[in-house]
Parts: sequence; structure tokens; C-alpha cells
Amino acid sequence: MPVITIPYRPRTWAKPAHATFKRWLALVLHRRAGKTTFELNHHQRAACDDVWERKRLRYLLPAAPADQIETLLAKRIYWHVMPSYKQAKLVAWEMLKDIARPIPGHHFNESELLVVYPNGNRVQLIGGDNPDSLRGPGLSGLSLDEFSQIPRNVFGEILSKALADHIGYCIWSGTIKGHDQLYELHRAAKNDPDWFALWQDVDVSLAQEEGATITALHRAMEDDRKLVITGAMTQDEYDQEWYLSADAAIQGAFYRKEMAAAKAQGRITRVPIEPALPVDTDWDLGMDDSTAIIFSQSLRSGEIRIVDYYEASGEGFPHYIGVLRDRGYVYGKHYPPHDIAVRELGTGKSRKETAATLGLRFEDPKPALGVSDGIDAARLMLSRCWFDETKSAPLLEALRNYRKSFNTRLVEFTGTPVHNWASHGADAFRGLAVRYELPKIQRAIDRSSYASSGMAGAFQGI
Repeated sequence: MPVITIPYRPRTWAKPAHATFKRWLALVLHRRAGKTTFELNHHQRAACDDVWERKRLRYLLPAAPADQIETLLAKRIYWHVMPSYKQAKLVAWEMLKDIARPIPGHHFNESELLVVYPNGNRVQLIGGDNPDSLRGPGLSGLSLDEFSQIPRNVFGEILSKALADHIGYCIWSGTIKGHDQLYELHRAAKNDPDWFALWQDVDVSLAQEEGATITALHRAMEDDRKLVITGAMTQDEYDQEWYLSADAAIQGAFYRKEMAAAKAQGRITRVPIEPALPVDTDWDLGMDDSTAIIFSQSLRSGEIRIVDYYEASGEGFPHYIGVLRDRGYVYGKHYPPHDIAVRELGTGKSRKETAATLGLRFEDPKPALGVSDGIDAARLMLSRCWFDETKSAPLLEALRNYRKSFNTRLVEFTGTPVHNWASHGADAFRGLAVRYELPKIQRAIDRSSYASSGMAGAFQGI
């Protein structure tokens, strides 16, 4: 059988990642570390090299009969998922074709961003911007490139099932943006023997690599330093991209200043439950998305204590009622989002009525307030909030990472929030803020209307 040489020289960090047979890989790497190149070559090797794939399966299934291993080797599919289909096509398609060209008998499917190899196995590029479209074939391998920008539920609810039957592997990779979902994944993986976990900033790469790789890194870093000097890039962005700074401010974050102030003023700390006060809950109810619950206590002074937080997806009201019961708090009121009273066509009941039949009684929803006004209300209220740093940690990360979308054509941030993993906690907090601030806003509107009508009368009298 002829030997086929692929013109690929792995980076130093990539060699042990290529060599591992562990099923799960969490890679946090600086910008231009070669993540996508690594993943595409890793998939192609697995698709074309039956010997390597057989060893991997035998490592994971040491007691499996030989015929089971051979069954798993047949008709293998590998997916490389990027945040959007457009990004996959622009960033990775030409790269994948270049990697595949040395293999005789390959076939490219341009419309599907798919490479079919002579043995029938496949590597395909996929966009993560339409999660339901990811349901389908069983996978022998998967990579989630720039995982921080891919919806949080894509793996747990959809792709993990696609890997199950084929004992497929998964690679999560990217450059972190604060304490985001990739940061949290790596933190959980780094001490788990079932995982291959890597965290590498640019200084490690500069110490390990040589030749053209070093030259390219130095040039890219120098270009970015010039951008910092001119103001086109912030120092926070530079530190985040090259040095994996988890504390760098998220560009376009709605609550950037307010969250920094809460930290500087010591309002993110241990917040004990005050037994004399009831615990209220504010909800963001998801249908196919996550449901988020904020637990808070309010003081007469106007201080608001965020004492707990819970988020889950794919669960019904009985699950969340169980969560409330297990917390053991003495509850005050439960505040829903404004659309809880909408009746579902299938049952003719609203979710408020459905919850009530199970013993969970929500308050009447507050009038809807525009997203922009709700964000302003949240900004106002954040100065009065104290957060339990442990129990409300996921909410804190959501508030830090809740950000504006970026218009790539105009090269500017818009006022529209990005809908991602941070949205659920941020939406629940916005609901909490609106119910506090809405009476003030309404009074201001009333005063403005009164003043306007008085001025109109004055003009009429002239």
C-alpha cells in the first residue's frame, strides 16, 4: 500500500494532542496557535488511517470483541463545527481542501463543504448557528472550534448523542473571552484523567516553536501592539487574545463598568441568607432554550442581595419546582417574564396556569419594556446589588459576557444583544431590574407628560 505524505508539520503543543487516545480534549490556546489546522488534520488522519482509529477504539473499549471494533470502523463521519456556516466556509474550507489534495481518489462537495475519501469516510464543515440542523448522522469525531461562540446547548442536547453510538471523540477549542463556557470547561477538565486538557498562551509557544512559526507570531504580535498604540485595539483585547487573560473586559459588554464597580467595591462576596427576609425569584423561561432563576432578597434601604442562581435546559416545571423545594428557602413572590400569560395553541393554557396547577404561583407579569430600556434599568439597579460569589457565579459570568452584536459591514457594535449562553441569566436579571425600576420609569413618564401638557396650555394662552 503506498505511503501518502501530507505536508503538515504539527506545532509542538499539537503533537501530544494528536497522540492521545482520550475521548475528550479541551484546548485553550492563544490567537494564531494553529487550532483549526490541528483539528482538520486530526480528523483526516482518523478518517483515513484505520490502524490509528482501531487503536483508539481498543484503548476506549479494551474488552470489546473484534467484530464490534470493526463495525465501528465502517462509514466514519467527522464534523468540524464553527460558530457559523459562513465562518466555516471562509476560514476552513480552503484549508481542508489543501489538506485533502495529496490523497488520491478524494472527492470535494462544494455545496456541502464535504470531503469524501477513497474509503468512503468523510470530513465535513458545519455551522453552529442553526442547532436543530445538527441532528442527524452518527459521528466518529467532532471538533467545536471557537467553542465560546457556539450555543452552549449544541453539544449536550444534540451532538453528544451523535457521538454515542460510534464512541466518537470531541475536541473543544478556542481563545477564551472572560470566564466563558470554554474557560469553565477547561477548569473542569484539567484534573480529570479522562480528558486531555491544554492551556497555552503565546509565551509558551514562543519558547517551544522555531523557524517560520516564531517569525509569524512575532509579526502578528507586533502588528497588534501598533493597533493598541493607535487605539484600534485595547490592551484588554491584546491580553485576552495573546495571553488568555480571563479578567480582560469583554468588548461590547453592556454591563462592563457596572460589573467592574461591583468587584472593586467588594459587592461580589459571600452573601448569607437573611432569615427575617423572604427570598423572591425572577425567571427567564425557555421553551427550547435554558430557563434561568435568580434568587434575591430586598432590604428596606434599597439594597438587593442576589443570594442564589439556577439554570437548566430541557426541563419542565416539575423539575424547577423540585429545585425550589430542595433549596429550602422561605419564599416571598415568584416573578415571571412578561410573556408567561400567552396561551399555548396545543393546550389552550398559559404557562402561568400550567405552573399554578403544579403549585407554583407566579405574580401577574409586569408590562413589557423594550430591551434597551430594560438594559438601562439593569444598569441603574446594579449599583445596589450584592452578589454571592459562589452561588451566583454563573449569573455573574452571564452579566459580564452579555454583549452587543457586532456589525461586520459597518465595523461597529449595534444596540442588539447577542443571543448566546449569557442571554438567559442576563434576561432574568433584566426582568428583576424592570420590576424594581418600572414604577420609577412610569412616574418619570407621567411627570414628563404632565409637564408637556402644561407647556402646551401655556402656548395656547399666548
